[in-house]
Amino acid sequence: MTMLAPYASHPEASRGRLHAEAGGEMRGPRDIFQRDRDRIIHSIAFRRLRHKTQVFVSPDGDHFRVRLTHSLEVAQIGRTIARTLGLNEDLTEALCLAHDIGHPPFGHAGEDALEAAMDDHGGFDHNAHTLRTLMLLESPYPRFRGLNLSWEMLEGLAKHNGPVTKPGWAMREVDHLFPLDLASHASLEAQLAAIADDIAYDNHDIDDGLRAGLLTLEQLLSVPLVKGCWDRVRGRYPDVPEDRLLRELVREQIGVMANDLIAATRANIAESGVETVDEVRRAGRTLVGFSPELAAQERDLKRFMYATLYHHPSQLAAADRARVIVTDLFRAYQADPRLMPELWRGDCVASEPRRSRHIGDFIAGMTDRYAEKCHAEIFGKLEMA
Repeated sequence: MTMLAPYASHPEASRGRLHAEAGGEMRGPRDIFQRDRDRIIHSIAFRRLRHKTQVFVSPDGDHFRVRLTHSLEVAQIGRTIARTLGLNEDLTEALCLAHDIGHPPFGHAGEDALEAAMDDHGGFDHNAHTLRTLMLLESPYPRFRGLNLSWEMLEGLAKHNGPVTKPGWAMREVDHLFPLDLASHASLEAQLAAIADDIAYDNHDIDDGLRAGLLTLEQLLSVPLVKGCWDRVRGRYPDVPEDRLLRELVREQIGVMANDLIAATRANIAESGVETVDEVRRAGRTLVGFSPELAAQERDLKRFMYATLYHHPSQLAAADRARVIVTDLFRAYQADPRLMPELWRGDCVASEPRRSRHIGDFIAGMTDRYAEKCHAEIFGKLEMA
């Protein structure tokens, strides 16, 4: 690791873990954030991401991204930029790897359906469920629940998109367990993880959309950011066929975004005058971000992606099917918890909201294919118009 900047998260200054642990030195010379990263990698919740939707529901092709490969790509981008900015690479990587663990099956369609199903019982939020999963539901250790991650790791997952001013029931629950100063900003590492996520899906979703035939180069060139990058790529490789340059276009865009982010963030840090991570939290604004010019271009790209890819007719049909599956499963388990596996039905109480929240925990942990399997076992083959 490179020398840490004074405003980075230093492992020796960590606020520690909720539960004291002894004997950690027996498992190698890792600091607290390196252990956090490794606990995420070895978790069951992380492994399940290989069968959870990124863009395409249960993709047929082996070359399309899923939540797991997306998380790895976010971590690669985040760690590289962290090194350049003098931030803690291990904490950044751990946050990037864990940021999507709370997503239910079928991506945002599944989340919308679960949120609606739980509306009378506090609702559902994938970000809060990430913390719920890591602090309460996944429990591989003999003396405490959860993975017992560092305060900085949990704070970063809670606030990577900014201060949480109106926490829902799940966020309030974990904050009561281990107060995370929800009203302040998070560390620079957490802020970086959020932007690395944007860079990854902005560009890799283009790659998948092109591969699936739902996007065309002609459509993409209507976006100014893409057009500028494409012109530079064509200028470097004038004799190479267009189809051989599509992935080079994606690499060019990632480079443009990363370089802009680094320059803009350095300027923001210098302007703010922050010298410690606590001053970062009290800065009153997010310091890691694009320049105003690139931020506007990135918003244009997102609008284009929603209009042409995320809201493509085939995607909307898949989303409708996903909502039916999640909604049906929730109602079935509410009516008869015996339909759940023994481990889960044994803890399903009669009183609300605990009953519905328990069912929500079970469904949120499902992979796409497991949700489809459970639905077929209860309802038979799903036929959609």
